[in-house]
Amino acid sequence: MAARLTVTRTSAADVQQRQVIIKLDGEPFAVLLYGQSVTREIEPGDHQLRFDNTWVKKTVEFRIAEGEQITYSVVNRAGRFTWWMVAALGAGPMYLTIERRAAEHQPA
Repeated sequence: MAARLTVTRTSAADVQQRQVIIKLDGEPFAVLLYGQSVTREIEPGDHQLRFDNTWVKKTVEFRIAEGEQITYSVVNRAGRFTWWMVAALGAGPMYLTIERRAAEHQPA
């Protein structure tokens, strides 16, 4: 039985700007805009998720067991001076927050 990985970008705290590029073990996994989610079956074991909003990159390492469901929530958020920089320069830094939700096991 495979495991299932879900990544969501649906938080009300998200600034709803820019895409978040996600790689799983160095391979393309998804490109999420605000309001989107992706779910894929993956092999049990150790994995690495890489999140990139073209300003900031973050890496999360995790282990997933057979039949387990793991969900990560990614939030693209503004920093203290982001909107000032956007107004003055037309662009500003966005930061990533990544939260893992509690694991669930699928019935056998």
